[in-house]
Amino acid sequence: MVIDSPRTILVTGASSGFGALTVRALADAGHTVHAGVRQPATRNAPAVAALDRYAAEHGVSLHAVELDVLHQESADAAVARVLAAEGRLDVVVHNAGHMVSGPAEAFTPQQLADLYDVNVLGAQRVNRAALPHLRERGEGLLVWIGSSSTRGGCPPFLAPYFAAKAAMDALAVSYAAELIRFGIDTAIVVPGAFTSGTNHFAHAGTPADTERAAAYDERYGALLAGLDQRLAALIPPEADAAKVAEAVVCLVDLPAGARPLRTHVDPSRDGSEVVSAVADRVRAEFFRRAGLEDLLTAGSSL
Repeated sequence: MVIDSPRTILVTGASSGFGALTVRALADAGHTVHAGVRQPATRNAPAVAALDRYAAEHGVSLHAVELDVLHQESADAAVARVLAAEGRLDVVVHNAGHMVSGPAEAFTPQQLADLYDVNVLGAQRVNRAALPHLRERGEGLLVWIGSSSTRGGCPPFLAPYFAAKAAMDALAVSYAAELIRFGIDTAIVVPGAFTSGTNHFAHAGTPADTERAAAYDERYGALLAGLDQRLAALIPPEADAAKVAEAVVCLVDLPAGARPLRTHVDPSRDGSEVVSAVADRVRAEFFRRAGLEDLLTAGSSL
């Protein structure tokens, strides 16, 4: 359903996966959407062409914008282009991220730093580009695409990715309290392990230290090779990654101040929703004890 008050939205990492699904769903809902794409003229040129075709065929306001979250200059330029084109920015969706798979020991410290750079510092760069505008307007929304691994039953051999997503979650929670007095909402969408409908597993990185990785093969090789199949077995056949995009649309369309802090989309039911309900309630109670209850919205805990 097309809404009466369309918003201007910037989505990071929109060339594939949850990002590609989300920009289309938001545009279909009547919003003006700028899809952040890295290397739009080369590596991701086919993705940009697909976005352009979708916009033309469906008559929606969907535009690709060059955005590499690894560089502050790129984040600044992307936000500036959105503001120049639309005169405003209402919502930022932090979706850009990368997954790796393999024994934790076999990843070099630099690989962990690189993953943190994409999944955590990338969001920080975009925030620093966008938040001055949102704060000046006194309204807005940050949507963070998290992971049920942060508080659910996380399997082994995905440690660097899980660690980065947990860091991103902690950053989002702190931002929620620090931005509320500016009228800016925070919403964390928590997907489970979707093994189809995204490219997370297909494009997952591997350890640079192949010698150490090989040391794990004798005891864990078969398990590691079949990890995605094990996770897929937990997911009902009707599970659809597009539900994550639908959750983002619902959050964007809710009134300011009424959005829940977390929205779980986890067909595998790995326990994240249960643990998060307790953790967020404890946080809310601590804020009340500390006299910080004005930093909590109605949706701060279940």
